[in-house]
Amino acid sequence: MQQFFVKPEQIEEHTIYIGGADVNHMKNVLRMKPGEDLRVNSGEGKTYLCCVSSYEDDRALLDILKVMDSDTELPSRIVLFQGLPKGDKMDWIVQKAVELGAYSIVPFAAKRSVVKLDEKKAAKKQARWQAIAKGAAEQSGRSMIPEVKNAVTFAEALELSEDLDILLIPYELEEGIKETARVIDTIRAGHSVGIFIGPEGGFEEEEVELAKKAGVYPVSLGKRILRTETAGLTVLSILMYRLEIL
Repeated sequence: MQQFFVKPEQIEEHTIYIGGADVNHMKNVLRMKPGEDLRVNSGEGKTYLCCVSSYEDDRALLDILKVMDSDTELPSRIVLFQGLPKGDKMDWIVQKAVELGAYSIVPFAAKRSVVKLDEKKAAKKQARWQAIAKGAAEQSGRSMIPEVKNAVTFAEALELSEDLDILLIPYELEEGIKETARVIDTIRAGHSVGIFIGPEGGFEEEEVELAKKAGVYPVSLGKRILRTETAGLTVLSILMYRLEIL
């Protein structure tokens, strides 16, 4: 069932209205007709089962059929710190990270990052990634839209992680998957977790040492070297499974 996000002020006692680009998407892309059902979420822990009532001017009016508690979020706040990759890989990473339950995504420039964003390009990229996050949150039934931050330096990313409980950095030179399992097993509901993923080529040793000094725990993801677009999603998948069976 299609889901849309709205602001709390768009919700009335028995009616919700949708405006902006979402109306065009409903009418001309999804071709939703009056009487069709959909879900609406305001990011405040409630999901509204609605049906399209009518289209008036530049907005859609929805009748509220049922109000339900949202239960699609992980019990922990997981932040993906992603080294800027080449091409459109970041689009894929953002989309899948949102589907897997990431709370927010922080792109950063590492020493081996090929992509160098100036201020103007960075703003355009961030807006694009945020739009992708919104679409992925709607598709996957999330009850909130994860924020994609503006791209920062690696040092700034480490500063942003200071308030998180557990910090992990998968590193290809790290050995011992059993130790990784032990660390993962210490994560409990309510813990906040940061995952640092390097760009193509991985992290330089001095970056890993800097991360260690900041309290980041280096871990292994096994005997194979994973691509940058695979590594973060692997950790997110493991954490999603871990947290949802607790």
